[in-house]
Amino acid sequence: MIELIIDNKKIKVKEGTTVLNAAKQLGIEIPTMCFLDGMTNHPSCMLCVVKDVSDGKLHPSCALPANSGMEIITNDNEIFDARKEALELLLSDHVGDCEAPCRPSCPANMNIPLMNRLIAEGKHREAIEVVKKDIALPLILGYICPAPCEKACRRKQIDKPVSICALKKNVAAHDIDNDTSYMPKKAPSSGKKVAIIGSGPAGLSCAYYTLSHGHHCVIFDKNAQPGGTLRYDIPDDKLPKHSLNSEIEIIKKLGAEFRMNIEINKELFKSELTNQYDAIVIAMGNFGDTNLVDFGFKSTKYGLQINRDTFEVDTTGVFACGNIIRSRRMAITSVAQGKSAATSVNQYLKGESIQKKKRMFNSKFGKLYDSEFEEYLKEGSDSQRIELPDGKMGDFSTKQSTKEASRCMHCDCRKPNTCKLRIYSDEYDADRKKFLFGERKKIKIYNKHNLINYEPEKCIRCNICVEITAKQKESIGFTSIGRGFDIEINMPLNRSISEILTKTALLCAKECPTGAISRK
Repeated sequence: MIELIIDNKKIKVKEGTTVLNAAKQLGIEIPTMCFLDGMTNHPSCMLCVVKDVSDGKLHPSCALPANSGMEIITNDNEIFDARKEALELLLSDHVGDCEAPCRPSCPANMNIPLMNRLIAEGKHREAIEVVKKDIALPLILGYICPAPCEKACRRKQIDKPVSICALKKNVAAHDIDNDTSYMPKKAPSSGKKVAIIGSGPAGLSCAYYTLSHGHHCVIFDKNAQPGGTLRYDIPDDKLPKHSLNSEIEIIKKLGAEFRMNIEINKELFKSELTNQYDAIVIAMGNFGDTNLVDFGFKSTKYGLQINRDTFEVDTTGVFACGNIIRSRRMAITSVAQGKSAATSVNQYLKGESIQKKKRMFNSKFGKLYDSEFEEYLKEGSDSQRIELPDGKMGDFSTKQSTKEASRCMHCDCRKPNTCKLRIYSDEYDADRKKFLFGERKKIKIYNKHNLINYEPEKCIRCNICVEITAKQKESIGFTSIGRGFDIEINMPLNRSISEILTKTALLCAKECPTGAISRK
């Protein structure tokens, strides 16, 4: 047996054990991408580097044999920086999006590609669940949203963008017309009460998600009917009142209590709301149109001053969202902020530290080259965008929605939550642009396999798939082609992907550390 020290912990291991596996026995996880137990080791990603105290040098732990008397450090500033740089070098050669451009352009960060896929498959029930995870008022927004997501849609480069906004509205209308409309699963009742001032898009959205978290909601509004600017500023020929009422009714069914014709003043705020409610959310519309100046809250030239990360006002238990903090004239932003405020309220009521929701690392490569249009159209139908005669006031038939949704080219990665390159780039705060020089490589998509897709420009050349196909005795399998920096993992002998992978496709997809090989 060999005795060594790792992070000040002594351990005895068998001769031939690597430092990586020795650390694992101590419960110390060292990040790896090109390593897989049972396969020949090809240290290439250099993510698993550790420091040998005796010489101060960094070594890949997956290939470093444990020696008696060895003392190893698995994490310090130098190791962190080395791993970060290793990731940045891998990203310099990586051409692929973690998220399709449409998604981060949506203020609510809704999973648009997944919605499209479900609609294309006729799965409207599943689609509305995806939508309402991030957007509480999809039917309303279907009429009035300026659709920034469509401006970012890659299909726009080829012909016209996918009708994302109309598809969202269609799936919402389909759900409301259903006898069993989708209702989110509510958390057990917390016994906490939340006062929401204002029943516009921010207030309604905040109520929807606050109720989902298990807290009771009372919505106050100075008007006779709920809806705020949605009801009183937008004409019927832009937003039909029956659609507005339908989505408000869902929030009522969730358990919201509406108290109309009540204008909250400074006295009422202090005597009733702060004493009777566990949290308060201010969502009253434009700051200049309110009486909030009398409340003594701090304000900026734009509106009420808040902590931008948590939506907290400078009073404990008071939050704000929507146009009250800055008028943007875009309801989707208010709806998104309503959800974020509800998340902060939930954390506050549970006694947790209020944390800003961090968006995960997102690789993106910009516009498509003209020569790549054909590659991306492999994932989407070649049909033209369906234009509705009545514009936003119109609606798709079920057949039309399926056809339009099938135009989506699925620009998003199929392994957004398991791609190690993304996970570690997020953890180490990697700069994807640091080593980007010259023209990027052109994208190729191999999708003629019934189980998987292969995108070689997402590959880090770890050779894991090559070894899997060899060990499982595929008749052909993946192989390394080329030399030096130009080496790539590909199909030999001009064979198709379905010919080279007859029994290991799913295993290759499972073990691929990136989204290069992924399940369909």
